[in-house]
Amino acid sequence: MFRAKMADAKVLKDMMGAISILVDEATFDLTPEGIKLRAMDPSRVAMVDFEWPKTVFDEYACSETMKMCINISEMLKLLRRTGKDESVELSLDEKTGKLKIAIRGNYSRTFNMPTLEAMEEEVPTPKVNFNVKAKTTTEGLREAIEDANLVSDHVRIEADKEKMVMTAAGDIMGATIEFKAGDDVLLEMSAKDASKATFSLSYLSEIVKAAVPTSEIVVIEFSTDMPIKLDFQQEKEGKLKFFLAPRIEVE
Repeated sequence: MFRAKMADAKVLKDMMGAISILVDEATFDLTPEGIKLRAMDPSRVAMVDFEWPKTVFDEYACSETMKMCINISEMLKLLRRTGKDESVELSLDEKTGKLKIAIRGNYSRTFNMPTLEAMEEEVPTPKVNFNVKAKTTTEGLREAIEDANLVSDHVRIEADKEKMVMTAAGDIMGATIEFKAGDDVLLEMSAKDASKATFSLSYLSEIVKAAVPTSEIVVIEFSTDMPIKLDFQQEKEGKLKFFLAPRIEVE
């Protein structure tokens, strides 16, 4: 038995929107303690690590640990029909294998959505020793990435103890975006060693843009030519992290 209710359907809609950037069919682990998902995109370049303890929900009940695979795009179609001050309740009918999505607000409607065959693959958390840790506003990071996106399809991120610099170079134009510790965007900065790595802007831009509605602050961690970790800070002990593999450049 699984049932979970949120008084604000927008919270669920925004989170599913962020997850959908990487995966279309997602296998969630449902446990008595909460729900979680760890999955890679089809090209295995990026990974999402999501967790909502039961305290995130207004009501939550799960009798045993189980897996539930759903099509995120189809679920989002339903959640986008929700309006302000509407609640959503999810319940899984194990006999029919369908997920019931009940939306209540100005009027009530219930959708029955089929579940898919659950993926059994266990995705491990990348084991990386990060040299750089930076805390920024999510919106500020999004703006910087959009600036870089104007001139190139990839961005180099460099950092030391005092600043973080993004550099993008295209065929026609180049861009340099610099943040210093303590300014309006770069809230905190620490570095064991100066580091730099290059990342695809198509992935980075979509991830950050999708995460903006879920989080005001993001903690960025990376090392030279290693994956970057984006930890979008959540309320109520929730977790939304993304890992993105670097683009290795030949000098």
